[in-house]
Amino acid sequence: MAATTEIEKNSIEEEAEQVVNPWEVSSKGKIDYDKLIDRFGCQKLDDALISRIERLTSRTPHVFLRRRVFFAHRDVAEILDAYERGDKFYLYTGRGPSSEALHLGHLIPFMFTKYLQDVFKVPLVIQLTDDEKFFWKNLTVEECRRLARENAKDIIACGFDISKTFIFSDFNYVGGSFYKNMCEVATRVTYNQAVGIFGFAGEDHIGKVSFPPVQAVPSFPSSFPHLFSGKENLRCLIPCAIDQDPYFRMTRDVAPRMGFNKPALIESIFFPALQGETGKMSASDPNSAIYVTDSAKDIKNKVNKHAFSGGQDSIEKHRQLGANLEVDIPIKYLSFFLEDDAELEHIKKEYGEGRMLTGEVKQRLVQVLTEVVERHRRARASVTEEMVDAFMAVRPLPHMFD
Repeated sequence: MAATTEIEKNSIEEEAEQVVNPWEVSSKGKIDYDKLIDRFGCQKLDDALISRIERLTSRTPHVFLRRRVFFAHRDVAEILDAYERGDKFYLYTGRGPSSEALHLGHLIPFMFTKYLQDVFKVPLVIQLTDDEKFFWKNLTVEECRRLARENAKDIIACGFDISKTFIFSDFNYVGGSFYKNMCEVATRVTYNQAVGIFGFAGEDHIGKVSFPPVQAVPSFPSSFPHLFSGKENLRCLIPCAIDQDPYFRMTRDVAPRMGFNKPALIESIFFPALQGETGKMSASDPNSAIYVTDSAKDIKNKVNKHAFSGGQDSIEKHRQLGANLEVDIPIKYLSFFLEDDAELEHIKKEYGEGRMLTGEVKQRLVQVLTEVVERHRRARASVTEEMVDAFMAVRPLPHMFD
């Protein structure tokens, strides 16, 4: 049957060497992103598309675009076509609030989404899936709701425009038009399809199986009648990590059958653990990640003790052979957070040819990460409970397209 094609051809039969789904990311070696693109059926973000974004926004592309942190997409060209015609779109991203403190990997989609909001001047909805974490983690409803508010403070600290941003938690917002759309999605996806996409097993409780429509329907403007009433054809662009792709493959399959545009996606690689590129940072292993609550001393200790180095095991050998930049985590982290392209290229050249030592690269990384974390901590300290209430209030945004 034609309606099932997009889902079934991309079913999540995990290959033995790497597992990538919304709940688990692991690999025996480096994540093979080209293989993920083939398996998921998305497209590589190319120079032409990035140049087009630069031309349409009259702004230098974000460092995450220039360095291909965001590397894959679905239908971004269509979003840009519509934008060029004068049609607006909205952004949708989210966070599953399972921990008190965010690590730097959690910040990446929000930092990039803020850039998109700024350069395209469009509204944004941010979903906090406190219900998902209740289904998947050993947490009470009350704890999930509390963590959602705490995480909202970190998200607000990224600098979003309150006149264009609506943050909502599922436990507070789901109902009305949003719930109607959830039911419409649910009747269009069979249990077998859900198993094929998400890998549900017989021992999974039905709460897990019921969740995917909740993450799907923020892609549809009618889920937010207080924002988009009468704008049912508004397109949606979703910045997210590529492990979230299964949700939106399902969503894109059902959208036309519900009378909506397929949501477009722009997808990122994972921010690797300090110990190496076999997955993404884990909130359950504090030494695998740099947290936004880490002190300058914590950051220095973690980088010096745990950041996997591609340098050689003696200075003499290093001077002779240089560092293996492909596996070096300090270089990977600098590629995310060191803004200056020329400085990054200089460090890679000097380090790769053995003139710069691991200790020097780690020292520069400590400076860069400390600055990022301190800046975020200052911003978060200024976020009040009243600001959280204001961002999460169900309200029209009359200036959202100004």
